Amino acid sequence: MKLSTRNIFKGKVVDLKEGMVMAKVKVDIGGGNIVTAIITVEALKELGVKVGEELAVLIKATSVMVAKDIR
Repeated sequence: MKLSTRNIFKGKVVDLKEGMVMAKVKVDIGGGNIVTAIITVEALKELGVKVGEELAVLIKATSVMVAKDIR
């Protein structure tokens, strides 16, 4: 598979929280860094994601924003 995504990190699933529609997947990519992804429960089940397994995190975004105490 060829992808245009350049931000690809391999890591281990350290936590899963499954809701009714969406699931939160936390992946330890090393160096004390945890990436959290929100995916559909359908995708979670199709991929068969489990805590402790290795997978890749692919990040391609036009913007990522976090703010606190903006005046």
